[in-house]
Amino acid sequence: MAGEFDEIRGRLEGIAEELADLAIQRLRESIDAGGTEFPVDERRLTRARRAVEKAASILREPDDSA
Repeated sequence: MAGEFDEIRGRLEGIAEELADLAIQRLRESIDAGGTEFPVDERRLTRARRAVEKAASILREPDDSA
């Protein structure tokens, strides 16, 4: 059962990377446009990335029911 969640965890880690890339893209776009504050999109993307990373981390934990 140790690898039961490996595939889902891998997909979540991929999604977290995609979210990080999008957040960086938003920051670059803002800087290029002369922005002086963080874009709202970047904050939401970062929050979502952290939540997805937390879910992946939870699936990495050993099963406590044994």
